[in-house]
Amino acid sequence: MINPEQAAPTLRPYPEQFADFTTHTPEHTNAPQSWMVTVADARYHWYDLIAGFPERPDIHDPIGRYQRRTQFELEAVAEKHHLFFAVTRPRVRFDPAGAVQWGFFSLKLTLPLLVGAAQTRDSLTIELKVPFAATLKKPTVTLTPTFVTLNWGGLVEALSIHDILQTYPNHLAAPGHVVLVGQTRDPEARLAKARLPALQKLHAQLDDDRDTLLLVHSMDIQVTCADGDAADLPANAGPGAAEALRAERMDVVEAALIRYFEGARAMSPERRKLAAARLAEVRDANSLAQFTIDFALPEAGNYDLLGSQQVAAAPRHLLSCFIADGEAKVSALPVAAATGKG
Repeated sequence: MINPEQAAPTLRPYPEQFADFTTHTPEHTNAPQSWMVTVADARYHWYDLIAGFPERPDIHDPIGRYQRRTQFELEAVAEKHHLFFAVTRPRVRFDPAGAVQWGFFSLKLTLPLLVGAAQTRDSLTIELKVPFAATLKKPTVTLTPTFVTLNWGGLVEALSIHDILQTYPNHLAAPGHVVLVGQTRDPEARLAKARLPALQKLHAQLDDDRDTLLLVHSMDIQVTCADGDAADLPANAGPGAAEALRAERMDVVEAALIRYFEGARAMSPERRKLAAARLAEVRDANSLAQFTIDFALPEAGNYDLLGSQQVAAAPRHLLSCFIADGEAKVSALPVAAATGKG
């Protein structure tokens, strides 16, 4: 389940990040290797709110504290080699003018909603649990279009509409639509400032009936190689070499996920040449024969279904990949072919 107080990271337009680690050369093994790539951790964050955050949120207000935590976390993830998806979902808002209703002798709370650009009236009933720090048995509820605030006396919770929809059972569940794939590593922390050009442009082009979220995920890579994992070599123990090795691997995984979810991305001939050279370099340096991506979101609640214009929505995507001709070649595998998962 998503912690509504956790937020998102920063981004860099592919393949701009390739230039970051040229000063460090990690040591590699010689034997051919293959990778199994899985999602170690994943969190959704609402980009529409990030783009609208004030530079100095009021930390004395629950929503302001939520915003400030988001900014801190975005800045922190900018230092890490994580991946992100920009994901669109149907627009939903709370209706501050509507009536909030409680169930008899329970903590079942009915919240009024406005759905879509037409703001069709709807509602959602959730069942709350009393937090440990609460001094009230039933909270005071305050609605804004994007947040519900629950004042429990000793604790005040601020939850966005997407926190609610992701966490609680509801009839508004819909697949997420991946529109952009990228990496979070960015020394300028442009996502925290909503200044990433690729995402700014995409966000401006979206219809009013769609919300934009960021799905930030760290990836785990298990290396199969007769010489072992290069990450375990003493020469790669230092932060520079370790970062460079991680960057190599994330560049390859990112390229495969771009190919799968976006298709052939439009790039200038110069950028395409740079990307092709980088992928070929990483493949050869690592003697990378093939890699498999098993993409399934841990604890994503109702937001585990992902698709795109290229791919049908599913809770899990299993991909067989290799690098050839400066490109990531990707084929979808039947999910039933994987072992240990349903």
